[in-house]
Amino acid sequence: MQKFWNWIHDDSGGRVLRLEGPIDAESFWGDEITPQDFRDELYAEDGDITLWINSPGGNVFAAAEIYTMIRDYPRNVTVKIASIAASAASVIAMAGNTVQMSPTALLMVHDPSTIAFGNAKDMEKAISTLNEVKESIINAYASKTGLSRNRISKLMSDETWINAKKAVELGFADEILFDEKKPKKPEPEKEEETPEQDTSDEADEEGGDDKPDEKKEDKKPHQLGNAAAQWEYSTRIMGQTIMGKISASAEAENTEPTDDSKTPDTPEPAEEGVKDDVTTNIAPVVEIPVAAPVIGLDGKTADGSMPYEILKRQLAFMR
Repeated sequence: MQKFWNWIHDDSGGRVLRLEGPIDAESFWGDEITPQDFRDELYAEDGDITLWINSPGGNVFAAAEIYTMIRDYPRNVTVKIASIAASAASVIAMAGNTVQMSPTALLMVHDPSTIAFGNAKDMEKAISTLNEVKESIINAYASKTGLSRNRISKLMSDETWINAKKAVELGFADEILFDEKKPKKPEPEKEEETPEQDTSDEADEEGGDDKPDEKKEDKKPHQLGNAAAQWEYSTRIMGQTIMGKISASAEAENTEPTDDSKTPDTPEPAEEGVKDDVTTNIAPVVEIPVAAPVIGLDGKTADGSMPYEILKRQLAFMR
């Protein structure tokens, strides 16, 4: 009987074990090929081992013996599934420190089976034996994958075929062979954004701008007190102006001009040396007749009246 395993030495000096074809269904326990033969060759040399598997399975007890030998081997064992690791061969695959699968490889798990004959008691004994064998296989799968026993049992009862990607997801395998990720293209370097600088400051530093620096005045918040004072001041000036016009109108009606060339409406020329009110930015000072009421800072007269009320009464009187 030809052995179902073969040792090969690669160029790097490593040890390669190829397990191909059915795992001895008849003679592994006979005189031709024995477990001792496999053990002797396994320990004939020292070093890491690469185990290639391409097998549909076979005798579960032979697979259990090989699994135990490989797990007990003191060196690193890398299992590579080339095409298929089904049934008992999938049990052997679980012995590797690292399990790799070809992208096209398959792994299959199912319930153990046997042939039995005899009476009902013999059938019951066969069923009990198969249940125990299944539990022993679950031990190997659970040790590798970390999946729950119930889930593994369901996978086996359904006779599940597992591809390389799914095997890695479930934990039956660690890597996919030849799965070399393409290097990412380097991203173009982004130009660093520089904050906008004040060109006016740069011009001043370089001497390109002859104008002196103009400091922007900070905006001051609106102050109610200043506004009130300004309002009172403008109201007082307005009231004085109105009262001046009222007094001038009253005098024009009561007195006749002595000179025809001059009229009350004609303003007298300003004296020399007195600057124009507009250029000096000073509010005009209006001379108020003694008879005119004096308007206070609050914009009211001494009796509490407002200038527009006085104007209203004066207009009514003039009518």
